[in-house]
Amino acid sequence: MKKLIIIVLLLGSTVVLTYSQKKIVNLPDLPGYVTLKCDFHLHTVFSDGNIWPTMRIAEAYRNGLDAISITDHIEYSPKKDYIPIDHNAAWKITQNAAKEANLILVHGAEITRDMPPGHFNALFINDASALVKDSVIDVVEEAIRQGAFIQWNHPGWNAQQPDGIPRMYDIHYKLIEKGWLHGIEFFNDSEYYPLVLTFCRKYNLAVMGNSDNHWVISEDYQQPENTNRPMTLVFAKERTHDSLKEAMFAGRTLVYFKDMLAGKEEYAKPFFYQCISVGKVFHQSDNNIYFEVTNKSDIPFYLVNGAAPAPEYITLAANSVTRIVVSKKVTSPLLYDVRNVLTGENEVLKVELKY
Repeated sequence: MKKLIIIVLLLGSTVVLTYSQKKIVNLPDLPGYVTLKCDFHLHTVFSDGNIWPTMRIAEAYRNGLDAISITDHIEYSPKKDYIPIDHNAAWKITQNAAKEANLILVHGAEITRDMPPGHFNALFINDASALVKDSVIDVVEEAIRQGAFIQWNHPGWNAQQPDGIPRMYDIHYKLIEKGWLHGIEFFNDSEYYPLVLTFCRKYNLAVMGNSDNHWVISEDYQQPENTNRPMTLVFAKERTHDSLKEAMFAGRTLVYFKDMLAGKEEYAKPFFYQCISVGKVFHQSDNNIYFEVTNKSDIPFYLVNGAAPAPEYITLAANSVTRIVVSKKVTSPLLYDVRNVLTGENEVLKVELKY
């Protein structure tokens, strides 16, 4: 009995410790907005995940996130012989834990259908059980009635698109026409779909990126291969549930994954310039000038395609100062492509370094 008590106490103290240290994620705010770090696609034991819901809160806290949504499947409950079906269970279980962790919890669920139309996440709902309907259009309509943000999940998932290329079908166009589709996952789990940037630009949809995690985040996103868990960066007016929702419907997002960014240029460009600062020239020799570029963010930036005689490429390491030496024959600004900031299907961000 004493051994049992000791084990219980140890387990209890371990749970406390899991909440005690929160990672600082160095990502800047945009002028007038706060950058919220989010994962809107997570699963638990209440569908096909292997994690108890409150562990998702603990993971998010440790990883420095601001918001998550647990999106268990509506139509797929493989553990139903062991766990009673309650499509709102994870939401009910995690509400207090989220408050204690200062985490914004978004009520969500995954609508799970064959392609077309594929899978959707309904975010900001109030009753997942009401989404149990035969027709997928009826399901989406009910989610919209609840005020949902509808995200098309992993559109190039090879289980539904064997060649990995996302395709729009008639039902997707119908949803867009009705205003019932609001975002598409550019990144999911471990893969990304460049064509999504074209879709989002053409139809004015939010660019989304999430883990779609079913197991343990720390096991699936280990360093050095993964320096960060994937997340959607949402530029909200305030760090609140309602501001988060407003920003997502407005499409103010970028995707952060594998030391890369993806999204619309209107957000990617100011975000880049908020990450870096170019110092004044601090030294001149007979032939060269010297200045420094500070990168205050966790994201390294790989600048390429510099025009001679400027440096052909420059790496701005994360949370570092990089010394730049250029010939006096070079005139400011230096023009570069940022290889790891994607703004289109075949486009990367173009920037200037003014010194």
